[in-house]
Amino acid sequence: MCLREKDGAVIVKIVLQPRASRNEVVEQQGDCLKVRVTAPPVDNQANTKLCELLAKLLGVGKRQVEVIGGHKTRAKQVRIASSTLEQVRRKLIPDH
Repeated sequence: MCLREKDGAVIVKIVLQPRASRNEVVEQQGDCLKVRVTAPPVDNQANTKLCELLAKLLGVGKRQVEVIGGHKTRAKQVRIASSTLEQVRRKLIPDH
């Protein structure tokens, strides 16, 4: 499962594709959510863009979304505060 609750927040497992043509959540891929961002993977730009995209899609503040694992790899863990598992599932995995 790509989503789980922990300590009052939702943890999302993500496979990130930097330098894409657009910012988007693509699909659930195995136990991860595949996300594309336009930013390059240098100077934390792709991670920042990922957090901005998720905050916008979920309707939460940018400070509520943070990368907590995989800072320098494509496989990431992102913590989303102030949201429930069902809210995140509904907004990020619409066909679920």
